[in-house]
This record gives sequence, structure tokens and C-alpha cells, in this order.
Amino acid sequence: MEIQLSSEIISKIPHFKLGVIEYKNITVGDSPQMVKGRLQLFQESIYFDLEDKNLTELPGIQEWRSIFKTFGKDPNRYRHSVEALYRRVQKQNYLTTVQSAIDINNFFSLQYQVPIGIYDTDKLEGTITIEVAKTGEEYLGLNGRMNSLENLIVSSDQLGPFGSPFVDSNRAPVTEATKNALQIIYLHPTTAVNSAERLTESLMKMFTQIHGGASDFYIIESD
Repeated sequence: MEIQLSSEIISKIPHFKLGVIEYKNITVGDSPQMVKGRLQLFQESIYFDLEDKNLTELPGIQEWRSIFKTFGKDPNRYRHSVEALYRRVQKQNYLTTVQSAIDINNFFSLQYQVPIGIYDTDKLEGTITIEVAKTGEEYLGLNGRMNSLENLIVSSDQLGPFGSPFVDSNRAPVTEATKNALQIIYLHPTTAVNSAERLTESLMKMFTQIHGGASDFYIIESD
């Protein structure tokens, strides 16, 4: 599947990076007890680490807030998905397990402070472009609301936007019926390429260990 960065992102965010993983013939279902336990324990660990700390000063949270600001989106009103997760944990509103693909996404997103989207490839069409949404663009999100996308970074196929480090749409979610998937890691631009490769590969290996199938990964970086 071809993925491109828009010229606007390339020009405004030096070293903008994505980790991209493609999966084929996977089996999505209930998470193994190991994943459920690690997700719960890790959230409890984060909660204690966050005591008496300003969440927005965490480097990973701060970096994506800065990216939102660069494109004119107020990060206090539009919180990227990792910050939203961390705020839940800070309130001890811990994430409960949903299904294996979502649970792995949440675990790695919390661990590395990066937004991660996963999509059913069979519900996407044509070339995918990572771009900045235009005026008037919106979609029904997984949060159950119509979300204005203007000035947000979005992932779009030939049918329009379907994902964002803010919130994903309800058009191509991975479900227990999904067999082929695309995972996009919205990496920190400051992450070195070799570190980005290690992070992406470790996510891919854990995912395929649980879901089976075949997989491949690569890094996309702006000049």
C-alpha cells in the first residue's frame, strides 16, 4: 500500500516520521491474559509516576502538542490521542481491554507516548496521503461524535480522511472480522531513525506473536 506525505507537512515539520506496518491474514480476538495484565500494571505504574507532575511537560506529550500548534490547532481543545490516554490514567479511569488489536495499540501508545492508528486495509481504497485537513472536512469518530478535522493531520485515502493522531474515524476500524490491517505510528520527529525502526519492529513482532499472519514494516520520513 502506497503512503505519501503532503508537501505542507514536509515543509513545516522537519524529520516528520511515521512507522508503517502492514499485516496480512491476522486473527483478532480477545487479548491473552498476559496483555491484559501488562496493560493494567503499566497504567498503575504511569499513575504513580504522574503524581505531582504536569502532564504536558512529558517530552512525548509536549512534542505532539507542538505539532498541533504548528498547524494552527489549539492542543488544549484538541488533545492528541496519547495525551487523552494519559489524562484518563491520571484520573485512574484506566483503560479496560477491548480486543487484542486495540489493546496492543493502547499499550504501545502509552509506553512510547506516540499516537498509533490501526485500520482494516480492506476498507481503504487507493493511495494514502498523510496531510493537513482542509476547511469543512469532518468525520464521525470512534468517540461517537462528528469531529472537525480542519488543521489537523489526517490519513486520507481516495474516499477522504479516515484517521488522525487526534481520533480515528469509524470507517475502517479493526474488528474481530479483520484479516488485513495497516498500522500507523505517528512517531516523534526528534526520534532517530534507528530508534524509530526498533520501536516499529518491536510493535510488529508483539502484534504478530498474538495475531499470527505475515507482516512487514518501514519508516517514512520527510527530508
